[in-house]
Amino acid sequence: MGVYRGITQDNVTIQGGTAYSLNLVTPSIGGTALVATAAELNAVASASTRLVPVTAATLAVTVASHDQKIIVLNRAAGVTVTLPAATGSGAVFRFTVGTAVTSNSDIIKVADASDVIQGVLTVSDLADGSAVSFGTVAASDTITLNGTTTGGRLGGMITLTDIATDLYTVTGATVGNGTEATPFSATV
Repeated sequence: MGVYRGITQDNVTIQGGTAYSLNLVTPSIGGTALVATAAELNAVASASTRLVPVTAATLAVTVASHDQKIIVLNRAAGVTVTLPAATGSGAVFRFTVGTAVTSNSDIIKVADASDVIQGVLTVSDLADGSAVSFGTVAASDTITLNGTTTGGRLGGMITLTDIATDLYTVTGATVGNGTEATPFSATV
């Protein structure tokens, strides 16, 4: 009985005459070996899972389920989101409000007292169109969108990136109503 060695087919010609090699044991494209796992390829290539709607009161974000996705906060009574511990993974988490907050708040917070968020968010007033940018304060670890002055109305996008151990960067804009106020605090 023979030894299984995988499936290999060389010199496959695809439209336009370009030759490719197909090897399912050690896959490569144009001679460059693929290092991404199937799960990693699916995570970035699957259009059906780019939006992650959230209607529960809490969400524990994970790299496996939420990296490179848009998390849509869809609960009028607010959602409390806890980010994974910052490790420098390069994971990118995007948040938008799909249902305006009418009670409580949408809250995005870090995992523990060691993690901080640094960066800038712009809060725009839905009523008069004005906008104010707010930088993080020392030890910022929480973003609160209260449905009025700090954001939480429909639209906007907040992007958090895990860039180092204990450090997320933030950038983006959110829509509020009333005199703009900082969405940042140090509460964890």
